[in-house]
Amino acid sequence: MDKQKPIRVLQIIGIVCGGGVEAVIMNYYRNIDRTKVQFDFVIDGYERSLLDKEIESLGGRVYHVEPYKKNILRYMSQIYHIVKGGQYSIVHSNMNTLSIFSLFPAWLAGARLRILHNHSTAVQIEGMRTLMKYILRPFAPLFANHYVACSEIAGKWMYGERAMTSGKVVVFKNAIDVEKYSFDIQKRSKLRESIGLTSEQKVIGHVGRFVFQKNHSFLLDVFAEIARHDDKAVLILIGDGELCCEMKSKAGRLGILDKVKFLGLRANVADLYNVMDVFVLPSWYEGLPVVSVEAQANGLPCVISDKVSIECCLTTSVRFMSLEAGVKCWSEAIVDMSCERNNRSVEQLRENCFDISSEGRKLLDWYRGIKESLG
Repeated sequence: MDKQKPIRVLQIIGIVCGGGVEAVIMNYYRNIDRTKVQFDFVIDGYERSLLDKEIESLGGRVYHVEPYKKNILRYMSQIYHIVKGGQYSIVHSNMNTLSIFSLFPAWLAGARLRILHNHSTAVQIEGMRTLMKYILRPFAPLFANHYVACSEIAGKWMYGERAMTSGKVVVFKNAIDVEKYSFDIQKRSKLRESIGLTSEQKVIGHVGRFVFQKNHSFLLDVFAEIARHDDKAVLILIGDGELCCEMKSKAGRLGILDKVKFLGLRANVADLYNVMDVFVLPSWYEGLPVVSVEAQANGLPCVISDKVSIECCLTTSVRFMSLEAGVKCWSEAIVDMSCERNNRSVEQLRENCFDISSEGRKLLDWYRGIKESLG
């Protein structure tokens, strides 16, 4: 008798550029029981991404589509044909308010289980992007029949207080493989040498897409203040995005370009946390940033914007700062926090249920439950 085939879930994740959403979905994918649930992926852009090879090695399929920003109608048409051709019954959209553009064609194509997963919030000063989020927010859930969020704050922003308290929304934490991210002194030495850093240098680190939300401009101003007083300070920035060139130009204008390492997209982000002495996240808004979880697993002291939900405070190594406090206060806080690593970080993350082994089982059981509900 043939073994039962795994449930196939179509994950729609948008562009691959080192962002938190793709990291979260891949964390679950690597750790879920793939004999029972298998993921396939829709990725914006026709070039092979950093994830394609790994996805295929794990048994998943990758569909590349027209980026929605270039041609939204073609994007929707391609989603329709992927869902129809693959006969997907479960479509899991991780596109936040933009999910209307993937879940509508999924509904037309006959997907019976359509999941809206919100990973973010918004901030007024982002201008047109924020306006579009608020315009699209009422429409995003229209063609979904299951609702997910990465945190309470992300859930309330998308679905409202009543939906959260009623149990209509399921929260799946941005969990990680805590052992993979735990501190390794040998990796620290080797990686520092490989990227041209000495053991004496104080390394401030950040991981995130180069977009307005992540507030790289402010981070560069803060680092410039630190560098004025410490010629051994170095800033490493991991990720890519539309503002990368602009930030390189700004680093040049501030006279710190030789002290800032733009490392781009990296497949070994988990290892690179070992290089850092302090992690900084000055975001304007977040859902629950997985990079903050990863940095805490490594035991890093973390200085985080108070615009980020307190839900990301999982260890004793986090300090929240107001962006209004200004450059000098942030630079002083970062220097103060550049101390020894937290040697109980892995234990503390497990206590807060952010270990992927437990959350992965929860997600698997949830998929199987909603699939069985179809009869």
